Amino acid sequence: MDLDANALLASLLIGLVGAACFMYGKRQGRVPPMLVGVVMCIYPYFVQSVAVMGSIAVVLLAALWATARLGY
Repeated sequence: MDLDANALLASLLIGLVGAACFMYGKRQGRVPPMLVGVVMCIYPYFVQSVAVMGSIAVVLLAALWATARLGY
């Protein structure tokens, strides 16, 4: 893994949002936020580009929003 400061900061922020999603899903008893939270905590370890990390985070959060709008 590259030790670029921007990549480290982005992975930290994405991981924090993922942890918050997981805790919210666990408290509410909802599976989609828990799954998104786990994925957001894990995938930054495997992605080195900040742009790709951000894009994946946006896609995951948009999918979570869409599932909430559909009532899941």
